Amino acid sequence: MDAVLLARIQFGFTVGFHFIFPPITLALTLIILILETLHLKKGDREARRISAFLVKILALVFVLGTATGIVMEFAFGNNWAEYSKLVGDIFGPPLAAEGIFAFFLESVFLGVLLFGRQKVGRRTYWLSSFLVCLGAHLSGLWIIVANSWMQTPAGFRMEGGRAVLTDFWVAVFNPSTGVRYLHTILASWVAGSLLAAAIAAWLLLRGRDQAPARRLLRLGVLIFAVSTVVLLFNGHTHSVQVARTQPEKMAAFEALWQTRDHAPLSLFGIPDPGAQKTHLEVGVPGLLSFLIHGDAAAPVTGLNEFPPDEQPPVLLPFASYHVMISLGMLFILFGGWGMFLRWRDRLGENKWFLRSTLVLAPLAFLALEAGWIAAEVGRQPWAVYRVLRTADAVSRTVPAGQILATLLAFIGVYTLLFVLFVRIFGRIVNKGMAEPGAQGY
Repeated sequence: MDAVLLARIQFGFTVGFHFIFPPITLALTLIILILETLHLKKGDREARRISAFLVKILALVFVLGTATGIVMEFAFGNNWAEYSKLVGDIFGPPLAAEGIFAFFLESVFLGVLLFGRQKVGRRTYWLSSFLVCLGAHLSGLWIIVANSWMQTPAGFRMEGGRAVLTDFWVAVFNPSTGVRYLHTILASWVAGSLLAAAIAAWLLLRGRDQAPARRLLRLGVLIFAVSTVVLLFNGHTHSVQVARTQPEKMAAFEALWQTRDHAPLSLFGIPDPGAQKTHLEVGVPGLLSFLIHGDAAAPVTGLNEFPPDEQPPVLLPFASYHVMISLGMLFILFGGWGMFLRWRDRLGENKWFLRSTLVLAPLAFLALEAGWIAAEVGRQPWAVYRVLRTADAVSRTVPAGQILATLLAFIGVYTLLFVLFVRIFGRIVNKGMAEPGAQGY
């Protein structure tokens, strides 16, 4: 058993499980803020009813996200001690900022949303919904800052075998922070709004809470459709950034073995790293060159330009990248269908659309996971790009057997947590949206 591989698998598993919950939080806080704004401005009691329902789901998601997020931070000191020694002075501040400026803001005012409906005024409740939404998105920002620095490190120098921060803002706004943050937020809105639409579709198909469910479906589909289109353009910008700052990663995404003029955009293929070729390859000639450089004849860097020990694996990044893009295009089409039905005021009546929403909602989270896998595996063999290799970042004193034991324990515990989450989530949804009480606002 290889300790490095096991540590990577364990960290990947815990992060992948955790990554189910923050996107839901980001989308639900946005939807709740919109609904509470309608309630504040217009006294819209139906919007309040939907918001109260979603706050219960948000609280459940927040608890699971918090519990699984803490585990990841402890992993840096346990399994990745050498990483922490080398770059902890830079990687630590964003995580600390996330806890101080974002997590506590979100958690405190989530308590107001959950328990203060009858105890605070309408404006205070709206302000709480705004601060929860702000806290959730700030939390995402600081996490993306930390991860982006690993992808495109900046604002530091090496001193005595440690990375020393020289410019905080250069490190924060490194070459990939902005575009990766927007990409993550938009992708989260896509997944979370589709989940909200799926909840509404489930209630409509069961004949429950018809009026508020239609309202939630219309709002969820609107956010979903707009986000998918904006995400298409943002995704292109992000891909160009990757091609320019991490060219070997883009070469792995496209299984581009040799530097080529008129480089094709790969649509399908089965990469064969041993033979350095792609079987059954289907691509559009010159389109990759055009998308990256604006010139179909421009050369695109291939994997042959890098030493073998600096080349990322190809099969997993290639597959996950193409799964993400394929699902993204499917979501754009589905969002267009939804907006057409919305315009025709047939959104809640079309049973095919409602059932399709239930099927596609889990696929949105598959797309999120695929994008994360592509980004992280495509960075290998580096823990910090061209600064620290993953093999040198692992703890030297933790044996493979202990990592395997904890990995198996995590699998067991997280499986139980997921089962409990699904059961409680289902119970909340099946109870439906309670009518607003006679008291309060």
